[in-house]
Amino acid sequence: MKLDVSLVANAIGLTSQLLFSSRIILQWIQSERAKRVLVPTLFWQISLVSSFLMIVYGMLRHDPVILSAQLISYAIYIRNLQLLGEWRKLNGLFRAGAYVFPLAMLGWFVMGTSFFSLQTMLNSRIPRGVLVLGAVGQTIFLLRFVYQWLYSERKGESVLPLGFWVVSLIGSALILTYALLRRPVDIVLILGNVPGLVVYARNVVLLRREIKGLKVEEIEK
Repeated sequence: MKLDVSLVANAIGLTSQLLFSSRIILQWIQSERAKRVLVPTLFWQISLVSSFLMIVYGMLRHDPVILSAQLISYAIYIRNLQLLGEWRKLNGLFRAGAYVFPLAMLGWFVMGTSFFSLQTMLNSRIPRGVLVLGAVGQTIFLLRFVYQWLYSERKGESVLPLGFWVVSLIGSALILTYALLRRPVDIVLILGNVPGLVVYARNVVLLRREIKGLKVEEIEK
């Protein structure tokens, strides 16, 4: 029986998006309870596992947009755990695997198999215009973490500022458009970005309200 690569890819991608959605819902619930934006450590841990799965998904789909974005995001997730002081608390085998597995997968991808290969990805038939749209969306979506990373480095702690959520909202909308225009349509990206749009918009509202409240307090003092 021949293995259906697209079925395996979708299973991996949907699992990843389910994890991505769970971390956003977790962050959302905690923020709603506190009436301000909070980002638990578990958010970054789930992000790391989800990103690895999306790297594999990007390879199986031969999608340069997904693969390149997730490789960079993966490194940023690790850095945030380091900034939180949580990285060294994780099991040593998990940390070693977090470094080794992506490199091993990339090496396998470059060598090529019957399931995925770098050469096949380079010969991708995705229309140039759609590919550019996806690249722009993923770049914007990725820049949110670059911005967040630089912001956190200045603060010396892991923080998700207002700009992070605004950029997330814009990037997610563009990626959703890319997923709808891509052929075949990318159901994994669609299911992953629709709930995200709602949460990003809500976090923007919460943070704006929080910032406004702080300004009022400063004036009253």
